[in-house]
Amino acid sequence: ANTNYTLNLSGTTADDSYPSAHYNVKVYSRPATIRFQTDYDSPPYVDRPDIIKRETIISKTVPLSLHKASTKNGPIDRYYIVVHLFEKVTYQSYVPQEGRKECCYTAAVFSSDKLPDVFTLGDGRTTIDYYPFAPNIYNNSPIETNCKVKLVSWGFSRKQENLTTSSATTQILLSSKPIRANQDSMNNLLWIFGVVISIFIIFIILVVFTVKYSRTKKKPITPPPESVPFDLTPKMLTMEMPILPPAISPASSGEPVELRRTHCITASNTYSVTTHPPIHVDEFAAHVERLKAADNYKFSQEYESIDPGQQFSWDNSLLEYNRPKNRYANVIAYDHSRVVLRPIDGIPGSDYINANYMDGYRKQNTYIATQGPLPDTFGDFWRMVFETNSACIVMMTKLEERNRLKCDQYWPSRGTETYGPIQVTLTDLIELASYSIRTFNIAWIGHPEKREIRHCQFTAWPDHGLPDHATSFLMFLRRVKTLNPLDSGPIIVHCSAGVGRTGCFIVLDAMVDRLKHEKTVDIYGHVTLLRSQRNYIVQTEEQYIFIHDADNEAIQSGYTEILAKNLFTHLQRLLQPINDSSLTEMELEFKRLANVKAQPSKFISANLPSNKFKNRLVNILPYENTRVCLSPVRGIDGSDYINASYIDGYHSPKAYIATQGPLLETVDDFWRMLWEHNSTIIVMLTKLKEMGREKCVQYWPNEHSSRYGYFVVDPIAEYNMPQYVLREFKVTDSRDRLFRTVRQFLYTEWPDQGVPKFGEGFIDFIGQVHKTKEQFGQDGPIIVHCSAGVGRTGVFITLSIVLDRIRYEGVVDVFQTVKLLRTQRPAMVQTEDQYQFCYRAALEYLGSFDNFSS
Repeated sequence: ANTNYTLNLSGTTADDSYPSAHYNVKVYSRPATIRFQTDYDSPPYVDRPDIIKRETIISKTVPLSLHKASTKNGPIDRYYIVVHLFEKVTYQSYVPQEGRKECCYTAAVFSSDKLPDVFTLGDGRTTIDYYPFAPNIYNNSPIETNCKVKLVSWGFSRKQENLTTSSATTQILLSSKPIRANQDSMNNLLWIFGVVISIFIIFIILVVFTVKYSRTKKKPITPPPESVPFDLTPKMLTMEMPILPPAISPASSGEPVELRRTHCITASNTYSVTTHPPIHVDEFAAHVERLKAADNYKFSQEYESIDPGQQFSWDNSLLEYNRPKNRYANVIAYDHSRVVLRPIDGIPGSDYINANYMDGYRKQNTYIATQGPLPDTFGDFWRMVFETNSACIVMMTKLEERNRLKCDQYWPSRGTETYGPIQVTLTDLIELASYSIRTFNIAWIGHPEKREIRHCQFTAWPDHGLPDHATSFLMFLRRVKTLNPLDSGPIIVHCSAGVGRTGCFIVLDAMVDRLKHEKTVDIYGHVTLLRSQRNYIVQTEEQYIFIHDADNEAIQSGYTEILAKNLFTHLQRLLQPINDSSLTEMELEFKRLANVKAQPSKFISANLPSNKFKNRLVNILPYENTRVCLSPVRGIDGSDYINASYIDGYHSPKAYIATQGPLLETVDDFWRMLWEHNSTIIVMLTKLKEMGREKCVQYWPNEHSSRYGYFVVDPIAEYNMPQYVLREFKVTDSRDRLFRTVRQFLYTEWPDQGVPKFGEGFIDFIGQVHKTKEQFGQDGPIIVHCSAGVGRTGVFITLSIVLDRIRYEGVVDVFQTVKLLRTQRPAMVQTEDQYQFCYRAALEYLGSFDNFSS
């Protein structure tokens, strides 16, 4: 008696073919019956529509027999009849992209209980679909003559809209005249048809003989034996390098999104692409706020209303020899937009890769969206890069996230690797805080021509969720644009599945292009367009909201990056009054930095009662997501807290720790932070007192060793330089007697009020700090503090990053640099004087180089 039992039940179906099954489980002790139902699954195989009587096929209409799918996997809600029309019918197994034109439409929709046994394709009748929110009208248009028609029947589960199954296809060749059932006429037709086929076969034999004869005169492409990889098949070895990449479908006149909007027919004025027009930039911020009201309620409505675009066929993805090439079973490549590789003789499916062409702003096929390559598709991936004449690859994922493989490494870490018929050589690698840029040379085996490919990998996307701010993502996007030549092929974009983050990049890049040419934003329209080219593009509502936030930030911030050689002219313009007013462009630019307001929920730990007294100023607090966490001490609330924030540098994330001047109560925590985070460099940008007020307590010993918590600090040396004081300390952990040398740089030339008159001395100081870090420092961050840890501290870190960008990229963007810092710690670069000082110091730095003097 009085015993608690925990009963764990787990159930598995005996056969995977029986989802949506009901089970009764009896538990013995006291009798109990538990009822549960397994999850729904996709409807089982749907039979293809059958042509009832081929002799009845006449122009414009075709009678078909339809068959319902089994409901054993769950109830089926509706069926769609989908038609694919091809302008030209060929007898070739491979139709080049440039020679193929295809359109697709839904001819009819039927609820499960009203699916007719006989359906006449092309009878001109209409059906109405009320899914998901508003009715859509489908017109069973007459079929044109001399067409190849492909039908797909779909079943939808009531509970999950993505549980769909398509049938195999039925091909129909229509005649412009009725075919009589008279046997004599049929025999005559068969006789004529036989003669034509015979002539055609003879012609094919002659062509094949001619081609083979001409090829014998060519020197075969045979690579050196040592360059042949293990998996390089003989068929690949004899492949000829494409002289030209396959032509991409020519851009039609007009903007792709508007063309799709024009051709969309709807019976509703609430949720459809036709009733979601572009938003003017002046109204966009208010538009986003309206969508976010009531916990993103209208965002949810709008996202759910986007046409999922899944009425298209993906037959090639389902072929047995292509299925292993798909990373995820439910993320496929639509047939009408898929990238078609040049086929390899004798290898079925060699033209297939899980990738789709995607339209950009006013340009078709601007991008290729694809999955993260699998080991067996590395060769196909690099063939695609070569054949489509792409010059830039954008990777939106790490290789592993949360201990899960997201993408296999398809490039060499050093030197040269061979993937299929393509040799790839790594020539350069630049690793920055939020992204990496690799440069490859690729060549077709046996051919001297080399192409330069840039590989841009965004590494700041969190393993779970979304970036808190879009600033670094926008900077990455702009860098990609500068690296992609205007005359190159599509930008190849991938994440893991090639739909979520990939969609975010493509949509936002297209919107940034749009902002350059017109004052409107059309995220809804562009996502709708892309959904018709690859399934699941922009995979979640949260990603859809992120695109809006990023676009809003791009509108408000503008484009502020300039070439370093133009900085003087740019600074002169910023200092000029605007339209005879007292305001300057510099003042307006600085005020724009304050547009983003931090929510109180971002300062959770800083506002806890156990931590409030540790903050020097009540309005300068670390964000929860970037705060430096100490190892908690058992029994002491808030022992993991210090008013300090991680700040990314130019080359690496968390390169700095920005913190306040220690208080008497936090000195022990300061040394604990330094030890736990392996820091060996301290930068101090304030005196202990200024203007009669305490700015920082003395947290170091002068002559004799002092103990701070577990740590004993011994002064070793002190050097008085013209603009700074350098102190060296030996810091020992009393628990294990381990020690390290720590250096403190105290800048003495910053005035109590305002900023230094000239920037040259401060620039030299920054250089000396980083030089010492490279020479003696360990891998830990540089700790930078003033009084509050935002003003002068922000200037030091801003200029460190700005000067690095000048050296490595030849560009300056003070605004975006400060904006990015403020996403990591509030109020970085606190005053307009400090902001202007960053510009002036950068200009003085440029003046020291002859190549920038012009």
